[in-house]
Amino acid sequence: MKINSLLYARMIKMLMDESGQSVHDIVDELGLHYVTVQRYLRDLHQEEAVHIKAWQKDARGRDAIKVYALGPGRDARRKKLTTAERQARSRHKRAMLELTHRTAGNGLFGMPDQVGTPPT
Repeated sequence: MKINSLLYARMIKMLMDESGQSVHDIVDELGLHYVTVQRYLRDLHQEEAVHIKAWQKDARGRDAIKVYALGPGRDARRKKLTTAERQARSRHKRAMLELTHRTAGNGLFGMPDQVGTPPT
């Protein structure tokens, strides 16, 4: 769907909200395509009509989703993990994967499965 003046006005009204709006919020509300909304917000941002108010976390816990607010302002900075935090997360993930592989063949809590064996 192409954006018309009514949809553009509704998008601007949504951006006037103090909490800000992400591209996903605007897409859900207006029914426009993600790329269309993203293009308009990118152009508005380039002309300093909107600014990045905050960042939302993606599925992996990274600051990846921009939250826009109407008006000029300083863009919020993305929080990046330190090297130590990234390494700790990687070690934890590797340990959980290893634990899963060790316990997968032995049933619950490392005990052999009792399915199909006659009672003693």
